[in-house]
Amino acid sequence: MDRFVFLTFDGLSKGAVLAAFALALVLIWRAARIVNFAQGAMAVAAAYAGYSVTTATGSYWLGFAAALLGGLLIGVVVERAVMRFVDHASPLSEVIVALGLVLVLQAVLGMVYGNEFLPAGTPFSRTALSVGDVPLLSRYDLFVFGAVLLVLIGLALLFTRTSVGLRMRASAFAPEVSRLLGVNVGGMLTLGWALASAVGALAALLVIPTELGLHPHAMDLVFVSAFTAAVVGGLDSPPGAVVGGLTVGLILSYVSGYLGSDVTPMAVLVLLLAVLLVRPGGLFSSTVARQA
Repeated sequence: MDRFVFLTFDGLSKGAVLAAFALALVLIWRAARIVNFAQGAMAVAAAYAGYSVTTATGSYWLGFAAALLGGLLIGVVVERAVMRFVDHASPLSEVIVALGLVLVLQAVLGMVYGNEFLPAGTPFSRTALSVGDVPLLSRYDLFVFGAVLLVLIGLALLFTRTSVGLRMRASAFAPEVSRLLGVNVGGMLTLGWALASAVGALAALLVIPTELGLHPHAMDLVFVSAFTAAVVGGLDSPPGAVVGGLTVGLILSYVSGYLGSDVTPMAVLVLLLAVLLVRPGGLFSSTVARQA
């Protein structure tokens, strides 16, 4: 029983980070109807920016802010300089360009910073607080939960309580109609990319200290799990991304704890296939009426 409790809290901790990264994928989808396969590489680039500032100043929080600002700027540059010129008539074009962007970013980061793992600090202790003899959550885990909760609340308020959020959704679903109504579709698209890139940078800052460290490929496996979480919850649902992230985190923890880490990729694949077979739009997708 103690092991089950430990694996549950460990899975929730991992799932919170996956939820943050899944939220970034959901943001891009809601803003541009694109699955951004370069999200991981963009997040790592922002994390390196934060690492540089932290190394130069000695302040974790200045590096934290610099990484989020770097994420915003990277999102703007990628949308304005790259994705805006892609032929959106074919979804395959966007995928190919995004994968090419991954290779470019990882190559540049490797040349600038090297390919060795760099240490990534945390603002709070990662030593788990124990109840009895069972280690549960650390102060850093609580920080992760709080950060993800704030992002979720902020996105919910943005898309449901502000005119900017409504214009972003309208620009994604009906760009031509939105232009006729006076909406700056290009500006809304850029804003969506910037916000998604910043949320992705936050996810990288949260997960990299729990792994081997900062590396050009640090987010590759995280992207796979987060993509699964986003699809499981529904690519158009921020709450679904959070639930999907927590679900994937629990599955990864239980499977690795009881069956071994070698089986975890298969478990994630089984979950993805099961959801796609039962509810292709995701567990939190809205029901669309069938038209004749």
